[in-house]
Amino acid sequence: MQRILLAEDNKINQVVAAGVLKKIGYEVDIVEDGAAAVAAVTAVPERTYGAVLMDVMMPGADGYQATAMIRSFERQFGREPLPIIGLSARAMAGDRDIAINAGMNDYLTKPLRTRDLEDSLLRWVKPVPVPAQAAPEGA
Repeated sequence: MQRILLAEDNKINQVVAAGVLKKIGYEVDIVEDGAAAVAAVTAVPERTYGAVLMDVMMPGADGYQATAMIRSFERQFGREPLPIIGLSARAMAGDRDIAINAGMNDYLTKPLRTRDLEDSLLRWVKPVPVPAQAAPEGA
């Protein structure tokens, strides 16, 4: 099962997003701001996430700043870029472009729709290989 990091400062949005993620088959870690998201992604030993769902407007380090820090870390240490999906209640023209230009892979508006979230995760998250089961002895 793939683990997703949810960076969201609003408790209600945390509950809703975590519920949707669990319903569609993901494990979820939740942090409340961008600095905590950066710490979780860059932790040693590293915790592997399939993606980060990043609220773009959080106190302290917002989602754009956190994304820039994560991308810098990835370049510095030669890590493969982690899919980062921006989340926002803003649905203005150009908001998606701002998120993509900030280094995010995708952008979804809140309230999250299960289908949109699932489609985005299917597009960006690499499937976890399922280990082959050994044949029973004598088979």
